[in-house]
Amino acid sequence: MWNKILYALLFAWAKLHAMLPMPVLYVLSDILYILIYRVMRYRLKVVRRNLEASFPDKSEIELRRLEREFYHHFADYIMETIKLAHISEEEVLRRAYIKNPELATQLQAEGQKTVMMLMGHYGNWEWFSSASMIFKDSRLWQIYRPLNNKAVDRLFIYLRTRFGSYGMKKNDTVRDMIQLKKEDSNNIVIFIADQTPSKANLHYWTTFLNQDTPILNGAERIARKLDLPVIFLDVQKVKRGFYTVEFKLMTAHAKQTAENEITESYARMTEKMILRNPAYWLWTHKRWKHKREDAER
Repeated sequence: MWNKILYALLFAWAKLHAMLPMPVLYVLSDILYILIYRVMRYRLKVVRRNLEASFPDKSEIELRRLEREFYHHFADYIMETIKLAHISEEEVLRRAYIKNPELATQLQAEGQKTVMMLMGHYGNWEWFSSASMIFKDSRLWQIYRPLNNKAVDRLFIYLRTRFGSYGMKKNDTVRDMIQLKKEDSNNIVIFIADQTPSKANLHYWTTFLNQDTPILNGAERIARKLDLPVIFLDVQKVKRGFYTVEFKLMTAHAKQTAENEITESYARMTEKMILRNPAYWLWTHKRWKHKREDAER
């Protein structure tokens, strides 16, 4: 009962704010920036530690500027995500523009009905759930990990599926992907693969942003098992409230790649995307909490 009441309150709050025009939401974002950065200092120690380790050559002045830019963007991300509760298809497609959707449709026309896409927590990854409006002949799936708070989890599911995409629970991914492969239907499955692996999944390590880093390789294992094509989503923030994504083919046949080739390529492409403008990656994440020596014990 409590979760239902909390969800109703959260839903009403999100809808009310989402009805505001974007310029007003960005005024609220500027206020939110002060609250989370200056007042609450939300995960500030984590952000500073991540930035300092990732950019050892930057001066303290440069790091603090980057830090401020990140928190400004993070506040924008929150408001933009809330806007999903009340935004037209036309506006979200204009603001989250996909340059070359034909790459995916061409692969499907050639017989690869299920296409895997890899992206990172860069820009506003939530807005690209609207891609289901472009791929009208495909079902768009997003891998997600259910949140502990059921009311918040339900709200995010609503926001992410409002334009017709589907959610696929992380723990059900292998089973569900095998089922999709068997079906005679077009499917696009998006993995956000830059999270920190659990201790049980520290299988692949590489140098990423100047640090020894474990990388999730579950998506690659599924792609190779099912011989799926894999596309990387290269995101750029053009200006406040506007993003583009370019599809980049990593492989048309994952079975033909060497072990960890896709995972390593994903790490390099994600790193290149981040270095283009570091402020737009999710620096609040405890990305480097595991050390290789701990995994080898």
